[in-house]
Amino acid sequence: MNVPAVTAFAPAKINLALHVGAPRADGRHDLVSVVAFADVGDRVTIEDGAAAFCVEGPFAAQLTDEPDNLVTRALGLMRGARPARVTLEKNLPVASGIGGGSADAAAALRAARLYFSGTESDADLALLARRLGSDAPACVFSQAALMRGAGEDVTPIALRDLHAVLVNPGALVSTAAVYRRFDQRGAFGALDIEPPVGDFASVVNALSQARNDLEAPACDLEPAVADVLAALRVGPETRLARMSGSGATCFALVADAAAAISLAAWLADRRPQWWIRPVRLGAIDAAARRV
Repeated sequence: MNVPAVTAFAPAKINLALHVGAPRADGRHDLVSVVAFADVGDRVTIEDGAAAFCVEGPFAAQLTDEPDNLVTRALGLMRGARPARVTLEKNLPVASGIGGGSADAAAALRAARLYFSGTESDADLALLARRLGSDAPACVFSQAALMRGAGEDVTPIALRDLHAVLVNPGALVSTAAVYRRFDQRGAFGALDIEPPVGDFASVVNALSQARNDLEAPACDLEPAVADVLAALRVGPETRLARMSGSGATCFALVADAAAAISLAAWLADRRPQWWIRPVRLGAIDAAARRV
């Protein structure tokens, strides 16, 4: 039986703010984070064919075809799944703090639901996604949200569209290593974050009162992260610069799309080796579709 191929977009997840608590008895950390999603990302496609998992795209070489990839693990959670050819188009840097693997897994769940004619709701998929990492539940919905707990508590928020520049210096930063360094530093702050609402100035002001608790430990382990932040903070269009997740990707919020393009060009002239993308954060269409 020939089934039309299905594809789903996996938008980059950006932690606009991330407060992390002390380690729990189970070794995990409670957190509060404001997340938004960008109009750049990976893509997962499922189609008829012999069972295979293929990776293509500019960052394919940073991944291997091992069967334990988050995409194949996600498919293994879906009822009614059968052998198929799965292709991951890897456009985002790997181990970069923008939820690439989690976004890919969430896209695989959305694509599999359509491809295998599943009846799971988004909430059902988010429950499955808890098994795939702390970012995965939020990535199922791919909309601005406040994340709590260990990432499993996801509350949508009404965040205006924002424009930003994403920058990755090409350094692979281990999330586990960053958390170990965070625990060693022992700088455990309050977990409250005020959701950023209102116009652009109000959003920037609210986010300025928050922080990313993993930024300092990541800079300890990878000086390139500090280099990126320093460059962004002196950028002529930058209104707020911060690291996303556990790094190494950082972002600068700017006033509009033209400012994002201008800042990206300014950075590219100075650091052409960096991965630099002007993006929009907002209502991102990540629905699975037949192709």
